Amino acid sequence: MADQQPETDPTLINILEHTKLKWIFVGGKGGVGKTTTSCSLAVQLAAVRRNVLIISTDPAHNLSDAFNQKFTKTPSMVSGFNNLFAMEVDPTPDDKDLESLDEGAGSFLSDLAGSIPGIDEAMSFAEVMRQVQTMDYSCIVFDTAPTGHTLRLLQFPTTLQKGLSKLMSLKGMFGGMLNQLGSLFGAGGGENMQDQLLGKLEQLKAVIEEVNSQFKDPELTTFVCVCIPEFLSLYETERLVQELARFEIDTNNIVINQVIFPQEVGSSRLLRARVKMQEKYLEQYYDLYEDFHIIKLPLLEEEVRGTEALQEFSNYLMQPHQPEERPEFSDQGQSAVIVVEEVGALLQPDLTSVLQVQRAERPLTSSTWVQA
Repeated sequence: MADQQPETDPTLINILEHTKLKWIFVGGKGGVGKTTTSCSLAVQLAAVRRNVLIISTDPAHNLSDAFNQKFTKTPSMVSGFNNLFAMEVDPTPDDKDLESLDEGAGSFLSDLAGSIPGIDEAMSFAEVMRQVQTMDYSCIVFDTAPTGHTLRLLQFPTTLQKGLSKLMSLKGMFGGMLNQLGSLFGAGGGENMQDQLLGKLEQLKAVIEEVNSQFKDPELTTFVCVCIPEFLSLYETERLVQELARFEIDTNNIVINQVIFPQEVGSSRLLRARVKMQEKYLEQYYDLYEDFHIIKLPLLEEEVRGTEALQEFSNYLMQPHQPEERPEFSDQGQSAVIVVEEVGALLQPDLTSVLQVQRAERPLTSSTWVQA
């Protein structure tokens, strides 16, 4: 496995060369380095694009920590750049933001958002996308929340589009009721409530339809999966790739973070054991995603924080890491470690076989997958 060479380019240069890309999502399991990867990618994009916006949709925002700079829900320029901006949005809507749509219709939408489970996040997402659509950025990078939250986020455009279409189709039937609701919710002049509310819904629906269309266009949108060479991360990455295919969202790049290269192990028995464990899962990544660009990022001695550190780390996305040779590891005292690893291998099932069986039962439909 250590000598295996990937058939595709092991970098993210393909994203930089794809000049039409507008939406780039970066996501994966919690704690695998999504924010560091998304910030590093945004730094590289800023070198080739007119202007770039990076948005955090994770409730536990980390962009401010990564850049050592405070960001809010409005775009701010990143220190050290003149064309890179960042913002941190709250996935839970603010009633004031909804009510600001219009005194009457906004109040009604605010109450609607609070009464239907899940619609609050969906409408908040729609409002964020409406704002972003009006901004003049050539590329937008999303630093997403862990996988489960991200998958729900990506469902919002389709969910909202269907829901709003259904609601609009019923406007004739419930027009009178909307006018009465206008009086109840303080729209003032209830007879105008229907026009106000439906006008806002039509605007919202138009934005969502456009976003949904762009998200499913591989020329405009792609998803970068971030993971680490461990069992749970591999399993969740496959789940994410399967769901992205179901949503018809392009994905052909996988970033494997925190990789320990054999040449850098030195005399550490712990690192040697970790390398053997990682090599097993790296091999399974290559088996499952042979037509993907797989990028391996090294495990560093220090955390990546601050603009300079991110700029330096971002080079690993464009050029494969070249590990430094260190003294060969002594085999003395390794028998116990080998025995433990062999026992662990017997207890641990081959994840590739399990996932391939699941994939056979639920075949992928994405155009990015090449059927054998």
